[in-house]
Amino acid sequence: MSDWKPSLYLKFDRERTQPALDLALRAKELISNPKRIADLGCGPGNSTRVLSRVFPGSGITGLDSSPDMIKRAKSENPDIEFRLCDARSVEGGCDLIFSNACLQWIERHDELIPMLISRLNPGGVLAVQVPNNSEEPFFKLIEEAAAEKRWGLSDVSEDRRNGGVLSPMEYYDILAGVSSGFDIWETKYYHTLSDHSALAEWARGTRLRPYLERLDGDSADEFIEELTLRSRELYPPKRDGSVVLCFRRLFFTAVK
Repeated sequence: MSDWKPSLYLKFDRERTQPALDLALRAKELISNPKRIADLGCGPGNSTRVLSRVFPGSGITGLDSSPDMIKRAKSENPDIEFRLCDARSVEGGCDLIFSNACLQWIERHDELIPMLISRLNPGGVLAVQVPNNSEEPFFKLIEEAAAEKRWGLSDVSEDRRNGGVLSPMEYYDILAGVSSGFDIWETKYYHTLSDHSALAEWARGTRLRPYLERLDGDSADEFIEELTLRSRELYPPKRDGSVVLCFRRLFFTAVK
């Protein structure tokens, strides 16, 4: 898969960062002064910056497998340590392992979650947020459009349906077996976007990446235009002309 584009991801910086803040504050209720924090899938550093504010004085390292994201994170946060690293390669000895909207790209959470908890010190906390929004009309539209033969994306669509996110009850069973205590919850965010083209811009930096990298420039533009056109029926403009994207996210914290 091609590298991430930090500028595209950060077009919706506030909306993408709010869940990280919500998760960090929840983690602080469990561990107030962690000495060592690993931020898995730190992206351009927005979540790591949140952690530095919520846990001042902690040793924080942002980890990401994207060279472009790490480059952007280092340039904008010179006082924080960042490393190019896969989430599965996180070292042991952590007091808090934090991951905001990253683990959905990794398969086999039944193996991944116990491995991450094993990297914690006793009493350490794993704090995770993953999108759980497959039923949102715009994301269902992406899957339906990608499955149409004219785009040649049906195999990518099948891969996306088999992504890494499990059900809350599946996470319950995993966490019950590897932690001394845990919490699972969902939050639904209502994001105000300027118009229907902003819906596609939102997804272009994340969910649409596997599809767009398979299409040439003209076909990719046509695919985006098709999604934008069809989304107008699904999202009538609100009174002020804005479009509201609902986004449900799944959270859990677990104590080793």
